[in-house]
Amino acid sequence: MAFVKDMLRMWAHSWKRFISIAMITLLGVAVLTGIYAGCRDAFRSTDRFFDAQGLHDVQVLSTAGLSNGDIAALRKVNGVAKVQAERSQEVTFDLDGRKSATMQEIGTNGIDQPYLQEGRMPKKAGEIAVTRKFIRDSGKRIGSRLTVTPESASSDTSDTNDTNGADGTNETNGTDEAPSFPTKLTIVGVVLDPQNLSNPDGYSAMTSFRSTATTDYTFFAPSDGVTGTLYTSATLLVKGAAAESTFDESYENTVKQVTDRIDGTVKTDRQKARRQELLDAGNRKIVDARAEADKKFADAQSQIDANRQQFNQQVDQIVSMQAGAAAAGAAANGANAGAAAAAGATTPQLDETTRETMRETIIAASPELTQAKQQLDQAQSQLNEQKASTEQTLKTKENELKTSIPQVRWYVQDRQSLGGFSALKSDLDSIQSLGNAFPIVFLLVAVMMSLTAMARMVEEDRSLIGTYVGLGYGRLAVASRYLLFALLACLIGGGLGLIAGFLGIPAFLLVVLQGMYVMPGLRLEYDWLYGSLGIALFVVGVLAATIYACVQEMRQTPASLLRPKAPRAGSRILLERIRPVWNRMGFLSKVTARNIFRFKSRLIMTVGGVAGCTALIVCGLAINDTVADLGIKQYRDIYQYDLMVVSDDSDASAMRTKVASDGRVTSSLDVRIESGDLTVAGSGDGDSGKAGSSGSESIQLVAVPEKHLSDLGEMVTLQPVSSGILGTSGVGKTGSLKLDDDGVIVAQSAASALGVKAGSKVRLTNGDGVQATAKVSAVNRNLIGSDVYVSETYYAKLFDSKDAKNTKNSKSSEDSEALTWNAMLAKLSGSDTSQTDYAESLEEDSSVMKAVSCAHMADSFKFDLMGAVVALIVALAGGLALVVLFTLANTNVSERVREMATLKVLGFFDREVHHYVNREMMILTVMGVILGLPLGRLVGGMLTMALNMPSLYFEVEVKPLSYVIAAVATMAFALLVQLFVNPVLDRIDPISSLKSVE
Repeated sequence: MAFVKDMLRMWAHSWKRFISIAMITLLGVAVLTGIYAGCRDAFRSTDRFFDAQGLHDVQVLSTAGLSNGDIAALRKVNGVAKVQAERSQEVTFDLDGRKSATMQEIGTNGIDQPYLQEGRMPKKAGEIAVTRKFIRDSGKRIGSRLTVTPESASSDTSDTNDTNGADGTNETNGTDEAPSFPTKLTIVGVVLDPQNLSNPDGYSAMTSFRSTATTDYTFFAPSDGVTGTLYTSATLLVKGAAAESTFDESYENTVKQVTDRIDGTVKTDRQKARRQELLDAGNRKIVDARAEADKKFADAQSQIDANRQQFNQQVDQIVSMQAGAAAAGAAANGANAGAAAAAGATTPQLDETTRETMRETIIAASPELTQAKQQLDQAQSQLNEQKASTEQTLKTKENELKTSIPQVRWYVQDRQSLGGFSALKSDLDSIQSLGNAFPIVFLLVAVMMSLTAMARMVEEDRSLIGTYVGLGYGRLAVASRYLLFALLACLIGGGLGLIAGFLGIPAFLLVVLQGMYVMPGLRLEYDWLYGSLGIALFVVGVLAATIYACVQEMRQTPASLLRPKAPRAGSRILLERIRPVWNRMGFLSKVTARNIFRFKSRLIMTVGGVAGCTALIVCGLAINDTVADLGIKQYRDIYQYDLMVVSDDSDASAMRTKVASDGRVTSSLDVRIESGDLTVAGSGDGDSGKAGSSGSESIQLVAVPEKHLSDLGEMVTLQPVSSGILGTSGVGKTGSLKLDDDGVIVAQSAASALGVKAGSKVRLTNGDGVQATAKVSAVNRNLIGSDVYVSETYYAKLFDSKDAKNTKNSKSSEDSEALTWNAMLAKLSGSDTSQTDYAESLEEDSSVMKAVSCAHMADSFKFDLMGAVVALIVALAGGLALVVLFTLANTNVSERVREMATLKVLGFFDREVHHYVNREMMILTVMGVILGLPLGRLVGGMLTMALNMPSLYFEVEVKPLSYVIAAVATMAFALLVQLFVNPVLDRIDPISSLKSVE
């Protein structure tokens, strides 16, 4: 009992060490679990939402649309749980200019169901549900009416369908028709599209824009009123996928098994079958056209024959009349009247030659009959020509049918191809990577501080330990006094850390995340296993340090422990050998130097602890500086143009005329901009930049006219980048990169996320959904957005643009009409404010779809998520620095109580004692700061380079002010600690402190 009382008394006396260990454990556990828990809560809530709304696991698209046969074939694939055939149509409407939307049929099989936020779901024809983004932009509300106009190429299959039929119709065969939706619409609900969780008021809405290949909005309509048997896409749910987390590798493996089966035999067979259907439909139309033409020609021939028969009868009647009259005249001149009477009673018989001669004579003598005969002959000639022409046309169509119908291509995609899904996953993964790195530093500091504190605690009880061991107490029992002390401090600190880690930090992160994404049903959850392991990690580290301190002391005999520890043998320090410096130092300065460098363990612990905390502060500020400069570097340094204007293809000419007539442009470059995807398939052969790398990135595909390739460098700074050590990158000379016809130039932001480098092979998807494998000729410095630059000729080669085959030798890229240059990059005159105002005024023009001012983007770019994480990191690092300095200062004082008492006996005033002790701590702190500043830059660079986020590349930047802030903050913490240490120095009693322990 006395042993326990003494142990509790000892614990109460060492309350400062207890608080230090508990606080360090609290901060470490909070960092370890907090960021992880916040990301995990977001992952889980999103996964639940996806499962509830039936977000598709696989989506199948086809260049020729999908038929019922395709849907039936997909249902038979092993591992497919559900298949939903979907119909959609692109429409346009007037909303402060021409806007586009996708009319999407709400599936009836429970896949991709929109989440109702307000109102009700549409049920009848003409009713729609819209997204909150549309409500915000349009100012409309539930009950508002809207009239839309279907685009001429509204469906994904229209381009193919236009060439399928022999008569140019949009039907692919006798029964399949493209989808068609009602045009007079009524808004009845506001929904969230499960394929895109972006918050319309958040970061993504501010910094991104839609190009011509992507519609501005999505309208959801019921099946009622939708016509057409041709499907735009098919969405699938995979068996067992819902049981896995959509963000885990196990889910990806489950889905990949099904996509591999579809890509295997089903895809190839159905592509061939679908093309054969199109060929059969074309042949049937040709046969039907020939039969219809033959019927029309037969009717026309019958009409001509009837008219000619009537004409011949009329002429023959005249011939008969003239022949009869001639015969009667001849008889009147004869000898007897009886013969004349007999001759007049009958028509003379004429031979065919005579009759034909009389016909021609009669026709020639009558203008009316001549004209009638010419009309009949002309009608027969025209009919014969039409017969020959139609037959030739049909034969030509028969010969051209196979070449006019392209090969059908299927595209099998998983959730990674959804821009909203991949953006959310990448954001959370990047933030979680920070949460995995920083606890390591906290753990190292915790072990160092625990070793320092517990070693001093055990050393203070040296004689007491010897007494207990001498009385027969086992060394384990004696050591348990300190092990339980450390364990209790870790458990209390860890418990508080779990509260902060699973409640405080996640709540803070999720508030920021909800400003970027809409995540219904978000809730905080506790992970017993991870939380227990987090505490256990720090418990093991601190107990290991405590055991080491106990072993170091208890390996001695009780007699040795009962005697005071022999002072450290005197030795010279390196500074003493530098005589010019040493001889000019004062006495107290020499004592300070000896105290600093002779006690190496204290030196290492203090400098290392301070350096670690300073490095964390610098690391956080480095991320903040990097993010803060992204907008300026991108929109003022990399983008040399001031304005980008995008229009619809049909309004491209009007847009250029409008901009030119305003007189604000000093130079411009016409380009084509499409939104697409860049995909890298994990191959392991090194062609993709990284062995086994994979992924997809939404890109902005920029096609440049062949004759103006050199002008691209005047609008965009082209600088090649290459990978360096520790994730760094090297930037080449400005202007040393040129766009050519041998490959594409990929933005660094996309290349870094996907592991792409010069020479890699990637798969590009253009705005029409056509995919092609392209070679990466270079990686260009780019921080925001994922631009991919391609020449006009190489674009034609990739995507089989027939009109662009010979553009390289044409007189003008515009005359070739290979591509519609739907965008313009322009340099403007005037101030930044006037340029921003001009861009806003352009968006009001009906021919302009989007106008982006680089000056406005540079000033308005923000990244709230990273800023919040940086603030959290800096705050925790500052707290750690304060705790570390407090622990080291108190340990330093406790080690030197007799020394301080001696100084007081020698006549030192309290202020002089303060200065004597604090000067050493300040010097050690300065040494730690000097070491921590470059260390923080290195760690910050490595962590920043590891953040692979969609359309963002973090080019590490640390401003001089950040170094100053980190140094001043650490020194301020050191001065603050002095305010707590000075009273302790004042309370040292020289008499009791100098008493002999014997």
